[in-house]
Amino acid sequence: MTVTSSTVDFPRAIAAWAVAWVVGGGVLGAAVLAALGGSSGEPLTPIRLAAVASVGWATMLIAVVAVARSAGTDTLTAVGLRGRIRPRDLWAAPAGVVTQLVVVPGAYLPLRAIWPETFAPERLSDTARDLVDAAAGAGLVLLVVVVVVGAPLVEEIVYRGLLQRSLASRVGGPSAVLVTSALFALIHLRWVEFPGLLLAGLLFGLALQLTDRLGPAIIAHAAFNLTGLITVFVTG
Repeated sequence: MTVTSSTVDFPRAIAAWAVAWVVGGGVLGAAVLAALGGSSGEPLTPIRLAAVASVGWATMLIAVVAVARSAGTDTLTAVGLRGRIRPRDLWAAPAGVVTQLVVVPGAYLPLRAIWPETFAPERLSDTARDLVDAAAGAGLVLLVVVVVVGAPLVEEIVYRGLLQRSLASRVGGPSAVLVTSALFALIHLRWVEFPGLLLAGLLFGLALQLTDRLGPAIIAHAAFNLTGLITVFVTG
């Protein structure tokens, strides 16, 4: 099965996303970070990450609901969340693990051969390592919840469920997968991580494209993030 259409028009969807990204991830996120005594130039702690992410996610989800209602459709239907997760969807978990452990590292090998310092392993994992180093006790649990539960759920609703599905109705599934994967990689604002995030986004997008349901994409994303977090823990 492939994604063929969406009840939300793409210009409306991308406009809602852009406003939510600027307001939630920019203005409100910066205000929350400042209120917690942090600044954009220093590493985030799990508590600050959770607070900033929660504000951004809430704003994004409000935008998704608003744009779905403005299109006269049910939100869950609009983003492909109708229907329960099925046993056969679990293929997405090992796919996420393999992408994190094999596909992404393999993609960086030629880049590292040309630019060894730029794409050094420690540079690719420094953000995650800073978070892990700052996590302890409840902070560690909070980090896992944010990275393995919150981020996969909200980001897949927004980037695959809303944007990819709406764009696919205009340009076709493969092009929509590529465009939304590139956007997903860009919004993380870490150009060194762009190749890996692009590949991850392609996996998540294909999971939606092949099933027309968001569950497999969420599973793949959660497995990808969890594997990355465990890798940082193990490698110290």
